[in-house]
Amino acid sequence: MRRWRRSTDIVGDERGSAALEFIFGGVVLLVPVVYLIVTLGIVQSHALGVESAARHVARAVASAEGADDADARAAAVLDAIAREYELDRDEVGVELTCVGPPSSCPAAGATIRVTVVASAGLPLVPPVFGLQDATRIGVEASSVQKVSRYWRDGS
Repeated sequence: MRRWRRSTDIVGDERGSAALEFIFGGVVLLVPVVYLIVTLGIVQSHALGVESAARHVARAVASAEGADDADARAAAVLDAIAREYELDRDEVGVELTCVGPPSSCPAAGATIRVTVVASAGLPLVPPVFGLQDATRIGVEASSVQKVSRYWRDGS
């Protein structure tokens, strides 16, 4: 008569290896996923910040009472947006252009385009060999706004 052996005798003793595999697999899979989520959150925050800045600066300039008032409003709005979205104010670029026939920008009845550019740095990148600059992701947004025909030049 033949005796049957248990399957654990053939395979060997593997007690405790499932927990080790779970921990190792969890770390290998979880760390990159968490890094990706944090990175996407930072980039999305900066993208929302520049979009909001472009829209609100365009509205502030278009609704200003004159050129001096437009500059003051644009600077105040940009500072507030940079604080709210944690953008580095020194690295935020703003470009104001006029679309249409008026020669001076901004002018009554003109259409203005505000473009805001910034960059988001990746988390945990060390500041060695210029890596913190090489791993920045650029974000840009534009907004178009019609200037009121009652806008004054401020002169």
